[in-house]
Amino acid sequence: MSAIAHRRRKRRKLKNEINVVPYIDVMLVLLIIFMVTAPLMNLGVDVSLPQSNAKSIEERQDPVIVSVDVDGNYFLAVESGSNESLDPETLAARIRAIVANNPQVPVFVAGDAASSYQRVMDAMVLLQSAGVERVGLMSDPKQDGAR
Repeated sequence: MSAIAHRRRKRRKLKNEINVVPYIDVMLVLLIIFMVTAPLMNLGVDVSLPQSNAKSIEERQDPVIVSVDVDGNYFLAVESGSNESLDPETLAARIRAIVANNPQVPVFVAGDAASSYQRVMDAMVLLQSAGVERVGLMSDPKQDGAR
């Protein structure tokens, strides 16, 4: 009997520690993956704005920007956020909600220089029907020597 009791005492005690080394390895691998892939993500829409000599407008709050690409697709950027592709009905509903919440929010249309004038005008009519009273047009500053 004493041999059995002796064996029971020799049994290992359970450890109440967590081995975190594998978790740290996984975290470092994920960190490297995210650091490599983050610059590759395209968060905006490439819109080639027309150039003008107009002075820039100083705004106190972030504007709402509606972009129109060459194909006539609409994109919405709110408070320096990423551009979100929207159909005209959803865009009108979103703009209506934004203007109802803050009637003084500046709204700009960024139309691609290669898109037709009609598509930019359609965006402005859509914004007007959504309750926006004043709409601004965006352009790139004209380069010296460029015409």
